[in-house]
Amino acid sequence: MCTPASRRPSLRPSQLLVAGLVVIAAATMRAEQVRPDAAALNPATTGGFSPRDTPLTLGAAAYAKILCSAVFVSGRDEAEARLNSAFFLTPEAERPHITTTIDRERKIVRATVRGVVTRSAGFYGDQGCVIHPEGTDSVLFTPMPVKTTLPDAKSQPWPMGDRVVEAPWPADLDRRGVDAAMDLAFSDPEALTAGMLVLHKGRIVAERYALGATADTQLESWSMGKSLTATLVGLLIQQGALTIDAPAPVPSWQAPTDPRRAITLSHLLRMSSGLHCTSPGDPDFAPERDGYPAHALVYSGAIDVFRFSTSRPLQFPPGTEGRYRNCDPLTLGAIVRQVVESRGETYLTWPQRALFDRIGIRRQVLEPDPYGNFILSGFDYGTVRNWARLGLLYAQDGMWQGTRLLPEGFATFVRTPAPGWATPRYGGLFWVNGTQELDAPPDAFWMAGAGGQRVIIIPSRDLVIVRLGHMRGDTTGMKLLDKAVRGLVDAVRMPPGR
Repeated sequence: MCTPASRRPSLRPSQLLVAGLVVIAAATMRAEQVRPDAAALNPATTGGFSPRDTPLTLGAAAYAKILCSAVFVSGRDEAEARLNSAFFLTPEAERPHITTTIDRERKIVRATVRGVVTRSAGFYGDQGCVIHPEGTDSVLFTPMPVKTTLPDAKSQPWPMGDRVVEAPWPADLDRRGVDAAMDLAFSDPEALTAGMLVLHKGRIVAERYALGATADTQLESWSMGKSLTATLVGLLIQQGALTIDAPAPVPSWQAPTDPRRAITLSHLLRMSSGLHCTSPGDPDFAPERDGYPAHALVYSGAIDVFRFSTSRPLQFPPGTEGRYRNCDPLTLGAIVRQVVESRGETYLTWPQRALFDRIGIRRQVLEPDPYGNFILSGFDYGTVRNWARLGLLYAQDGMWQGTRLLPEGFATFVRTPAPGWATPRYGGLFWVNGTQELDAPPDAFWMAGAGGQRVIIIPSRDLVIVRLGHMRGDTTGMKLLDKAVRGLVDAVRMPPGR
């Protein structure tokens, strides 16, 4: 049965961000400028952010980056990407007034708002697209190729490769139910569903693509990258480099009088560090007071996102207030970089060696800020099958073909409701089904990204469901996905007594 609307949160995080930017845009039209929050104006902590930046310049920067990634990472048509994705972080009132130019030889995209403000983003190979600091067409790190050590995917069987071995249909799975659920997910063109895949007991039982996407298309994934950050942290915990309940090893927090010394990795994973990182999702967010939210600034500001996030002051005692804010996962990203480089390893290629090569992923595009820090709170691109492999890793409790990659119990940790949250919606950089937000069993947990990106893991049904689509289809796509998930759950024939 479908979950009653009264039991569901009224807005998802992506909708809250959009709503917040709409309010900011209105304030901009009244006052010409909305500043970021006060701490964001300190040049010692921003890594390049300028007080001159406004929602107008930030919106142009984000528009150029999203369009750049759509064209050069995903291979989408410019007009289609403008219509369906590029607008996301641009104030709504300004969207009709944006013009773009694409230099396909230099792989640079420029976005101009009202003929006044122009910002650019460039394509940097395996690092994807990066926003350029204002007034430049360059970045402040050295791009480098990211190479896989795996053989051709077509020569290897799933999940280490892409060759799907034919086998009899599972006796405990209703094929008509699976087919009907897939049909439903793609039934409305307004949903803009680009790809969907279903695993049952690790086997691909359904897979479909639309809108020109294929199994090789690197699609926008947005905040599913937060769950990828959790995975990278889990790898380091398994290797003994980090401890989940230990104080976060952020150098600038170590003064004896700094209250941030009490923040642990667990607090950061559960988005309950207490760091002051304003977000439109905050229940008390007021743009007239708070300014442009730090939660969005990390995407559009062309700043050093690690330096910015770790510079935030404490707003709440650690562990007492759960809020969906980008600074916590970005602080974890800073810790990951610190550990990796302290071991003499190359940061930009480390995820491929440490994780992706080990689970059959040959290419996943992790986009950085101009300083070379991965913005895995949102700028990441992967194929449907890549995300299915990551979901399968958690469905298998962090094991992969007999080898433990994540600590024993880590999958349980990320799917357990975080104690600092007022409602049981969030775990450890994964969403959880404690409020029955998803019409699925209570043990379901998922990676979620703006625009309707989902990797849903349902241990009690041995299901992993991946759905990727384009931003404009978010609302319709999620309504259909909810119904499709219900159909897939019902298609699993449960043994008596379960």
